[in-house]
Amino acid sequence: MQRRNFFGTLVAGGGLSMLGGALPAGALAQAPDPAPRPGQDRAYLAALLQKIAEPVLSSMARGALKREFDMELSPVWDGRDRNVGYLECFGRLMSGCAPWLALPDDASAEGRVRKHLRELALQSFVHAVDPKSPDYLAWGDNFQVLVDSAYFTSALMRAPRALWDPLDRTTKERIIARVKDLRRILPLYTNWLLFAAMNEAFLLSIGEAHDPLRLNTAIDKVEEWYVGDGWIKDGEHFHFDYYDSFVIYPMLIMVLEQASRHHAQVRGNAGEKLALAVKRAQRLGEHLERFVSPIGTFPPIGRSATYRTGAFQVLALLAWRKQLPASLPEGQVRAALQSIHQATWAHPSNFSAKGFLTLGFTGHQPGIADVYSNSGSMYIATESFLALGLPENDSYWTSPAQEWTQQKAYSQKPFPRDGYVSY
Repeated sequence: MQRRNFFGTLVAGGGLSMLGGALPAGALAQAPDPAPRPGQDRAYLAALLQKIAEPVLSSMARGALKREFDMELSPVWDGRDRNVGYLECFGRLMSGCAPWLALPDDASAEGRVRKHLRELALQSFVHAVDPKSPDYLAWGDNFQVLVDSAYFTSALMRAPRALWDPLDRTTKERIIARVKDLRRILPLYTNWLLFAAMNEAFLLSIGEAHDPLRLNTAIDKVEEWYVGDGWIKDGEHFHFDYYDSFVIYPMLIMVLEQASRHHAQVRGNAGEKLALAVKRAQRLGEHLERFVSPIGTFPPIGRSATYRTGAFQVLALLAWRKQLPASLPEGQVRAALQSIHQATWAHPSNFSAKGFLTLGFTGHQPGIADVYSNSGSMYIATESFLALGLPENDSYWTSPAQEWTQQKAYSQKPFPRDGYVSY
């Protein structure tokens, strides 16, 4: 089956809502996950991202997300305002989708999907900051809003021409005002420093005045927290989890990139700091690739295991930026990431009856959720789809698939010896 026919089948089968708004309730959740065939890695991943994104965007574009979303709270929920979950859902989803939605329009089935979702996303941004909209997001006093505002601004920085430039003047002014107002929130002395810095980097990117102190504090502390061999502590204590990939490297790289591009006042040389951050992220990427088992499973370690494939954001980010290390060929990384998506998303209970994400790791497993986890939090999983921001004819998609490290290791084939790095 050719890729065009693959997407055509999705359209014919109700997998898309190309012309008529929202899908019927449950349509996406009931549709079987497409089984990838040789050469169809991209089609599989694009269809899966569309399956995750469309229920959210089709609701929010109509100002109906809060009414229609299946808000599931952790069994050990700590009592914070649940309304922040809608900002988590939209901000995290858009951060992961942004590179894909930024690709140029074309007449292919995938191109029509992208255009449709981008239009819904732009309408959703309007609702997000309109105080009169039912879907006005929780920009109020809840401290958690600082976290997910950073994913909201991440999306706008990753796809400025597609998601920021087309917005009307009023919406832009409202976004700027909401972001600046969040300076009232004092970030925790952890990865939260990066959330504050991300918002300043966004303001810097659009020519607004930024706070150099918030920018520099995050850069300096993350540099101080580096423990070696690609790993960074999250604050004073080291945590063996995926937060270097969920948050720290992707946001540090974005902050440093904006600082370097716009000549922000940074202690030291922003360009040199950016190059070192990418080099260290590449080392982390080598670790992540080795975590992938021969059948595509990976260890559910540490906090936020319910974020699923978001644990591999760094690998996807490096692929999208064309910055994979020489030790990780594109065909090998694509095959490894494809395997973790297939292993993780195969079970239908990853989705609610309406097609929204549920709490869990490879299905509905609410017992592993943390005190801050809700179904909106789960959309950080889309960060593992960043490579879709590369066009269909890019070498990442056209390179032959290669066995990843554990596949070689467990089939008695030669594989590279691992070591440590001193940078």
